[in-house]
Amino acid sequence: MTSLPWSPASTPLMLAPMQGLTNDALRACYIERYHPDIVFTEFVRVHTQSRKRIARVELAEIAVHDADVPLVVQLIGNNGLALAEAARQVQDVGCHHLNLNLGCPYGRMTTGATGGELLKEPEKLAELLIALRRSIQGSFSIKCRSGYSDPRQLFELLPIYQDAGIDYLILHPRTVVQQYSGWADHDLTAEAASQTSLPIIANGDINNAATGQRLLQEADVIGLMLGRGALADPWLFQRIRGELPGEVDEMQRRRDLFELLTNLLSRYLVKFCGERQALMKLKDFLNFIPDDCLQRDLGKLKRATTAAGFSALLESKFSR
Repeated sequence: MTSLPWSPASTPLMLAPMQGLTNDALRACYIERYHPDIVFTEFVRVHTQSRKRIARVELAEIAVHDADVPLVVQLIGNNGLALAEAARQVQDVGCHHLNLNLGCPYGRMTTGATGGELLKEPEKLAELLIALRRSIQGSFSIKCRSGYSDPRQLFELLPIYQDAGIDYLILHPRTVVQQYSGWADHDLTAEAASQTSLPIIANGDINNAATGQRLLQEADVIGLMLGRGALADPWLFQRIRGELPGEVDEMQRRRDLFELLTNLLSRYLVKFCGERQALMKLKDFLNFIPDDCLQRDLGKLKRATTAAGFSALLESKFSR
Protein backbone atom coordinates (compact mmCIF):
# COMPACT_ATOMS: atom_id res chain seq x y z
CA MET A 1 0.00 0.00 0.00
CA THR A 2 1.22 3.49 -0.82
CA SER A 3 2.33 5.42 2.25
CA LEU A 4 0.64 8.80 2.46
CA PRO A 5 2.55 11.75 3.96
CA TRP A 6 0.17 11.86 6.94
CA SER A 7 -1.26 9.33 9.37
CA PRO A 8 -4.77 8.00 8.65
CA ALA A 9 -6.25 9.43 11.84
CA SER A 10 -4.99 12.98 11.29
CA THR A 11 -6.36 16.00 9.41
CA PRO A 12 -3.40 17.30 7.41
CA LEU A 13 -2.84 21.04 7.12
CA MET A 14 -0.36 21.67 4.31
CA LEU A 15 1.78 24.66 3.36
CA ALA A 16 1.11 25.27 -0.34
CA PRO A 17 3.78 25.44 -3.03
CA MET A 18 4.06 29.08 -4.14
CA GLN A 19 6.58 29.91 -6.82
CA GLY A 20 9.22 32.40 -5.75
CA LEU A 21 8.05 32.30 -2.14
CA THR A 22 8.10 28.88 -0.46
CA ASN A 23 11.82 28.23 -0.80
CA ASP A 24 13.71 25.94 1.58
CA ALA A 25 14.54 28.80 3.98
CA LEU A 26 10.88 29.78 4.36
CA ARG A 27 9.84 26.14 4.71
CA ALA A 28 12.40 25.62 7.49
CA CYS A 29 11.13 28.72 9.29
CA TYR A 30 7.52 27.51 9.13
CA ILE A 31 8.41 23.96 10.17
CA GLU A 32 10.34 25.13 13.23
CA ARG A 33 7.86 27.73 14.43
CA TYR A 34 4.42 27.40 12.87
CA HIS A 35 4.02 23.64 12.43
CA PRO A 36 2.37 22.76 9.12
CA ASP A 37 1.87 19.00 8.85
CA ILE A 38 3.31 18.79 5.32
CA VAL A 39 5.33 21.17 3.13
CA PHE A 40 5.78 21.31 -0.65
CA THR A 41 8.61 22.49 -2.83
CA GLU A 42 8.06 25.30 -5.27
CA PHE A 43 7.33 23.66 -8.62
CA VAL A 44 10.34 21.84 -10.04
CA ARG A 45 10.64 22.13 -13.81
CA VAL A 46 11.16 18.83 -15.64
CA HIS A 47 13.18 19.30 -18.80
CA THR A 48 12.21 17.25 -21.85
CA GLN A 49 15.31 17.92 -23.95
CA SER A 50 17.99 17.55 -21.29
CA ARG A 51 19.31 14.33 -19.81
CA LYS A 52 19.34 16.11 -16.48
CA ARG A 53 15.58 16.17 -16.09
CA ILE A 54 15.86 18.28 -12.92
CA ALA A 55 18.45 20.95 -12.25
CA ARG A 56 21.24 19.73 -9.96
CA VAL A 57 20.69 22.55 -7.46
CA GLU A 58 17.02 21.59 -7.07
CA LEU A 59 17.84 17.92 -6.51
CA ALA A 60 20.41 18.95 -3.91
CA GLU A 61 17.83 21.07 -2.09
CA ILE A 62 15.41 18.13 -2.04
CA ALA A 63 18.07 15.73 -0.78
CA VAL A 64 19.03 17.80 2.27
CA HIS A 65 15.50 17.98 3.70
CA ASP A 66 15.79 16.15 7.01
CA ALA A 67 12.91 17.55 9.08
CA ASP A 68 10.28 15.27 10.58
CA VAL A 69 7.65 17.16 8.57
CA PRO A 70 7.24 15.37 5.21
CA LEU A 71 8.34 17.15 2.04
CA VAL A 72 6.32 16.70 -1.16
CA VAL A 73 8.13 17.52 -4.41
CA GLN A 74 5.90 19.23 -6.96
CA LEU A 75 6.84 18.57 -10.58
CA ILE A 76 5.74 20.59 -13.60
CA GLY A 77 6.22 19.30 -17.13
CA ASN A 78 4.45 17.93 -20.18
CA ASN A 79 6.22 14.73 -21.24
CA GLY A 80 5.36 11.43 -19.61
CA LEU A 81 8.78 9.85 -20.11
CA ALA A 82 10.65 12.89 -18.82
CA LEU A 83 8.34 13.22 -15.81
CA ALA A 84 8.73 9.52 -14.99
CA GLU A 85 12.52 9.80 -15.12
CA ALA A 86 12.41 12.93 -12.97
CA ALA A 87 10.23 11.13 -10.44
CA ARG A 88 12.82 8.36 -10.20
CA GLN A 89 15.57 10.94 -9.66
CA VAL A 90 13.61 12.51 -6.82
CA GLN A 91 13.05 9.14 -5.20
CA ASP A 92 16.73 8.25 -5.60
CA VAL A 93 17.70 11.24 -3.42
CA GLY A 94 15.31 10.13 -0.71
CA CYS A 95 11.97 11.88 -1.27
CA HIS A 96 9.04 9.54 -1.86
CA HIS A 97 6.10 11.94 -2.03
CA LEU A 98 5.47 13.53 -5.43
CA ASN A 99 2.88 15.89 -6.83
CA LEU A 100 2.08 17.06 -10.35
CA ASN A 101 1.17 20.70 -10.95
CA LEU A 102 -2.06 20.93 -12.97
CA GLY A 103 -3.03 24.34 -11.70
CA CYS A 104 -0.45 26.99 -12.50
CA PRO A 105 -2.08 29.47 -14.93
CA TYR A 106 1.34 30.55 -16.18
CA GLY A 107 2.74 27.07 -16.75
CA ARG A 108 4.28 27.03 -20.21
CA MET A 109 7.68 25.80 -21.30
CA THR A 110 9.44 26.01 -24.64
CA THR A 111 8.34 22.43 -25.30
CA GLY A 112 4.66 23.18 -24.84
CA ALA A 113 1.83 23.44 -22.35
CA THR A 114 2.34 22.58 -18.69
CA GLY A 115 0.50 23.21 -15.43
CA GLY A 116 -3.13 24.20 -15.86
CA GLU A 117 -2.71 24.27 -19.65
CA LEU A 118 -2.68 20.45 -19.61
CA LEU A 119 -6.36 20.44 -18.67
CA LYS A 120 -7.09 21.35 -22.30
CA GLU A 121 -5.77 17.93 -23.38
CA PRO A 122 -7.48 15.25 -21.21
CA GLU A 123 -6.33 12.29 -23.34
CA LYS A 124 -2.68 13.35 -23.17
CA LEU A 125 -3.11 14.07 -19.48
CA ALA A 126 -4.42 10.55 -18.82
CA GLU A 127 -1.36 8.98 -20.49
CA LEU A 128 0.98 11.28 -18.60
CA LEU A 129 -0.59 10.45 -15.22
CA ILE A 130 -0.40 6.71 -15.86
CA ALA A 131 3.28 6.97 -16.82
CA LEU A 132 4.01 8.90 -13.64
CA ARG A 133 2.06 6.52 -11.42
CA ARG A 134 4.10 3.58 -12.70
CA SER A 135 7.35 5.31 -11.76
CA ILE A 136 6.34 6.42 -8.25
CA GLN A 137 6.66 3.96 -5.38
CA GLY A 138 5.48 6.38 -2.70
CA SER A 139 2.52 8.75 -2.71
CA PHE A 140 1.41 10.48 -5.90
CA SER A 141 -0.97 13.44 -5.87
CA ILE A 142 -2.01 16.22 -8.18
CA LYS A 143 -2.80 19.87 -7.48
CA CYS A 144 -5.35 21.08 -9.98
CA ARG A 145 -7.81 23.78 -10.92
CA SER A 146 -11.47 22.85 -11.41
CA GLY A 147 -11.09 23.15 -15.17
CA TYR A 148 -9.43 25.14 -17.90
CA SER A 149 -12.29 27.56 -18.65
CA ASP A 150 -15.34 25.63 -17.38
CA PRO A 151 -15.40 24.83 -13.64
CA ARG A 152 -17.69 21.85 -14.33
CA GLN A 153 -14.89 20.23 -16.32
CA LEU A 154 -13.76 18.89 -12.98
CA PHE A 155 -16.40 16.18 -13.13
CA GLU A 156 -15.05 14.95 -16.47
CA LEU A 157 -11.53 14.92 -15.04
CA LEU A 158 -12.25 13.09 -11.78
CA PRO A 159 -12.57 9.64 -13.46
CA ILE A 160 -9.24 10.26 -15.25
CA TYR A 161 -7.56 11.05 -11.95
CA GLN A 162 -9.10 8.04 -10.25
CA ASP A 163 -8.26 5.60 -13.08
CA ALA A 164 -4.65 6.79 -13.05
CA GLY A 165 -4.30 5.69 -9.43
CA ILE A 166 -3.42 8.96 -7.76
CA ASP A 167 -3.57 8.87 -3.96
CA TYR A 168 -5.17 12.23 -3.24
CA LEU A 169 -6.31 15.36 -5.03
CA ILE A 170 -5.59 18.95 -4.02
CA LEU A 171 -8.37 21.05 -5.50
CA HIS A 172 -8.27 24.80 -6.07
CA PRO A 173 -11.81 25.51 -7.31
CA ARG A 174 -11.05 28.25 -9.79
CA THR A 175 -10.49 27.76 -13.50
CA VAL A 176 -7.12 28.29 -15.13
CA VAL A 177 -8.57 31.20 -17.10
CA GLN A 178 -9.66 32.90 -13.86
CA GLN A 179 -6.07 32.88 -12.60
CA TYR A 180 -6.53 34.42 -9.10
CA SER A 181 -9.57 36.60 -9.77
CA GLY A 182 -12.94 36.12 -8.13
CA TRP A 183 -13.38 33.61 -5.33
CA ALA A 184 -12.59 29.94 -4.91
CA ASP A 185 -15.94 28.11 -5.18
CA HIS A 186 -15.83 25.63 -2.33
CA ASP A 187 -19.39 24.53 -3.02
CA LEU A 188 -17.70 22.85 -5.98
CA THR A 189 -15.14 21.32 -3.62
CA ALA A 190 -17.92 19.82 -1.49
CA GLU A 191 -19.73 18.51 -4.56
CA ALA A 192 -16.57 16.85 -5.87
CA ALA A 193 -15.83 15.28 -2.48
CA SER A 194 -19.31 13.75 -2.48
CA GLN A 195 -18.86 12.25 -5.96
CA THR A 196 -15.43 10.62 -5.80
CA SER A 197 -13.65 8.13 -3.61
CA LEU A 198 -10.43 10.14 -3.98
CA PRO A 199 -9.40 11.95 -0.80
CA ILE A 200 -9.65 15.69 -1.46
CA ILE A 201 -7.58 18.46 0.08
CA ALA A 202 -9.25 21.89 -0.17
CA ASN A 203 -7.13 24.81 -1.39
CA GLY A 204 -7.89 28.42 -2.27
CA ASP A 205 -9.00 31.48 -0.26
CA ILE A 206 -8.59 29.76 3.11
CA ASN A 207 -7.47 32.95 4.80
CA ASN A 208 -8.84 32.61 8.32
CA ALA A 209 -9.61 29.95 10.90
CA ALA A 210 -13.38 30.15 10.47
CA THR A 211 -13.19 29.36 6.74
CA GLY A 212 -10.84 26.43 7.30
CA GLN A 213 -12.90 24.96 10.12
CA ARG A 214 -16.12 25.33 8.13
CA LEU A 215 -14.63 23.49 5.15
CA LEU A 216 -13.46 20.64 7.34
CA GLN A 217 -16.88 20.34 8.95
CA GLU A 218 -19.10 20.79 5.89
CA ALA A 219 -17.25 19.91 2.68
CA ASP A 220 -16.22 16.30 3.44
CA VAL A 221 -12.57 17.10 2.66
CA ILE A 222 -9.82 15.29 4.53
CA GLY A 223 -7.49 18.26 4.93
CA LEU A 224 -6.54 21.76 3.85
CA MET A 225 -3.73 23.38 1.90
CA LEU A 226 -2.94 26.92 3.04
CA GLY A 227 -1.21 29.32 0.68
CA ARG A 228 -1.55 33.08 0.81
CA GLY A 229 -3.49 32.86 4.07
CA ALA A 230 -0.53 31.19 5.77
CA LEU A 231 1.84 33.86 4.46
CA ALA A 232 -0.41 36.62 5.78
CA ASP A 233 -0.82 34.85 9.13
CA PRO A 234 1.77 32.12 9.80
CA TRP A 235 -0.13 31.00 12.90
CA LEU A 236 -3.13 30.00 10.76
CA PHE A 237 -2.31 26.30 11.11
CA GLN A 238 -2.70 26.51 14.91
CA ARG A 239 -5.77 28.73 14.65
CA ILE A 240 -7.56 26.17 12.48
CA ARG A 241 -6.60 23.41 14.92
CA GLY A 242 -8.08 25.48 17.75
CA GLU A 243 -4.72 25.81 19.50
CA LEU A 244 -4.74 29.63 19.26
CA PRO A 245 -7.51 32.24 19.14
CA GLY A 246 -9.15 32.58 15.75
CA GLU A 247 -8.52 36.34 15.64
CA VAL A 248 -6.03 38.74 17.22
CA ASP A 249 -5.81 42.51 17.60
CA GLU A 250 -3.55 44.81 15.60
CA MET A 251 -0.80 44.96 18.23
CA GLN A 252 -0.50 41.18 18.35
CA ARG A 253 -0.45 41.05 14.55
CA ARG A 254 2.46 43.48 14.57
CA ARG A 255 4.37 41.39 17.09
CA ASP A 256 3.69 38.21 15.10
CA LEU A 257 4.95 39.83 11.90
CA PHE A 258 8.02 41.21 13.67
CA GLU A 259 8.96 37.71 14.75
CA LEU A 260 8.32 36.17 11.33
CA LEU A 261 10.09 38.85 9.28
CA THR A 262 13.09 38.97 11.60
CA ASN A 263 13.43 35.21 11.30
CA LEU A 264 13.10 35.26 7.51
CA LEU A 265 15.57 38.12 7.09
CA SER A 266 18.31 36.25 8.93
CA ARG A 267 17.68 33.13 6.84
CA TYR A 268 17.53 35.01 3.55
CA LEU A 269 20.81 36.78 4.20
CA VAL A 270 22.40 33.32 4.39
CA LYS A 271 20.52 31.75 1.49
CA PHE A 272 20.62 34.46 -1.15
CA CYS A 273 23.59 36.03 -2.86
CA GLY A 274 23.92 39.43 -1.26
CA GLU A 275 21.84 41.76 0.85
CA ARG A 276 19.99 43.25 -2.13
CA GLN A 277 18.62 39.91 -3.31
CA ALA A 278 17.62 38.93 0.22
CA LEU A 279 15.67 42.17 0.61
CA MET A 280 13.99 41.74 -2.78
CA LYS A 281 12.76 38.29 -1.79
CA LEU A 282 11.51 39.56 1.55
CA LYS A 283 9.70 42.46 -0.11
CA ASP A 284 7.94 39.98 -2.41
CA PHE A 285 6.69 38.29 0.75
CA LEU A 286 5.33 41.59 2.12
CA ASN A 287 2.87 41.80 -0.78
CA PHE A 288 0.88 38.94 0.79
CA ILE A 289 0.14 40.74 4.07
CA PRO A 290 -3.35 42.21 3.55
CA ASP A 291 -4.06 44.19 6.75
CA ASP A 292 -5.25 47.69 5.79
CA CYS A 293 -4.00 49.14 9.06
CA LEU A 294 -0.45 47.92 8.37
CA GLN A 295 0.00 49.04 4.77
CA ARG A 296 1.64 52.38 5.54
CA ASP A 297 4.34 50.77 7.66
CA LEU A 298 4.73 47.86 5.26
CA GLY A 299 5.32 50.42 2.52
CA LYS A 300 8.18 51.87 4.54
CA LEU A 301 9.71 48.40 4.84
CA LYS A 302 9.46 47.98 1.06
CA ARG A 303 11.49 51.14 0.58
CA ALA A 304 14.35 49.99 2.81
CA THR A 305 17.63 49.68 0.90
CA THR A 306 19.77 47.87 3.50
CA ALA A 307 19.22 44.97 5.87
CA ALA A 308 20.12 47.23 8.79
CA GLY A 309 17.57 49.80 7.68
CA PHE A 310 14.90 47.12 7.22
CA SER A 311 15.61 45.74 10.70
CA ALA A 312 15.50 49.17 12.31
CA LEU A 313 12.12 49.94 10.72
CA LEU A 314 10.82 46.54 11.69
CA GLU A 315 11.90 47.11 15.29
CA SER A 316 10.38 50.57 15.52
CA LYS A 317 7.05 49.81 13.80
CA PHE A 318 6.23 46.19 14.64
CA SER A 319 7.93 45.03 17.84
CA ARG A 320 5.80 46.87 20.42
